Amino acid sequence: MTLDVAIRRSVGGFALDVAFRGEGRGVTALFGPSGAGKTSIVQAIAGLQRPDKGRIAIDGDALFDSETGRNVPARRRRVGYVFQESRLFPHLSVRSNLLFGARRRGAASTAPFGAVVALLGIGKLLERKPRDLSGGERQRTALGRALLSDPRLLLLDEPLASLDQARRAEILPYLERLRDEAGIPMLYVSHSIDEVTRLADEMVVIDQGRVVAQGSVFDITARPELFPLTGRFDAGAVLDARIDRHEPADRMTALGFDRGLLWVPAIDRPAGAPVRVRVRARDVMLALDEPQRISANNIVTATVAGIHPEADGSVDVLLTCGATRIISRITQRSLARLELKPGMTVYAVIKSVTIDRRGLAAAND
Repeated sequence: MTLDVAIRRSVGGFALDVAFRGEGRGVTALFGPSGAGKTSIVQAIAGLQRPDKGRIAIDGDALFDSETGRNVPARRRRVGYVFQESRLFPHLSVRSNLLFGARRRGAASTAPFGAVVALLGIGKLLERKPRDLSGGERQRTALGRALLSDPRLLLLDEPLASLDQARRAEILPYLERLRDEAGIPMLYVSHSIDEVTRLADEMVVIDQGRVVAQGSVFDITARPELFPLTGRFDAGAVLDARIDRHEPADRMTALGFDRGLLWVPAIDRPAGAPVRVRVRARDVMLALDEPQRISANNIVTATVAGIHPEADGSVDVLLTCGATRIISRITQRSLARLELKPGMTVYAVIKSVTIDRRGLAAAND
């Protein structure tokens, strides 16, 4: 699937002027701070807001085109929308809420009711009313209703924003299953870098109504100049790895990435299985000589690709290991003492990593 968006809209003193393309059947994240214009974009795609100018198309089929005057009604766009709050009908049961979208749109059986219920783990909730559900259960029901409307695209507008940390942890694995099993492209709106790095394949970074960057989650998260938007404290890089082998005696698993290995506590997945790894900049130390007799399990040989001083006195050092990029945050004093320069070979001592494991939790080394 290809989603093409090029729209302009002015409301009061805010001007939205964006253009981007989403391709594939994975998750594209619209990422940026509150008030950047993310919700306005997805509402325009859904047909809930009309842009002043521009064009929105899915696989070449124009949903909106200001030049031709085309503006397909929201109910005919085959776009599923999940809001920040579930917006379920309070007088209907979960079962009736799930079936509402399919009945209204006359949806075909491409998403069987039983399969959607099983995917989202809501089989025991079908006869309950929304008032008897937790926040996470309501959002899972809203996801099911959107799926059963037979959409060609799912729009998720900060679906976890209204949930507490426990409910977010509850629903994230279901979003991962939706990504991996449903086969429906998703545009996921968020200002949480943790959610985006866990779920998304591509990122479109929005700020003040403009697209400031677009690319894979691996590329965007490793760009120091974007840290003011993606979050300085938790800044780091996302690595696309695979399980290389297991060491049962040590209860450890080796994750392979381009020209490197990371050792983590044992993962119950077969060799070759994909694993997404996040390495925070503050968890990477640098050395000019290979450290010996050290407790850290992960020491990676890398090349200094860039040095980015920050206003607070810290320095973000961009490292490359083949095609893989890693960020290390050090002090100005450390930079001067090591005399780091682009092109130098260093040893990156990685103190801890966060593992996506397609729904499994964090691991420390």
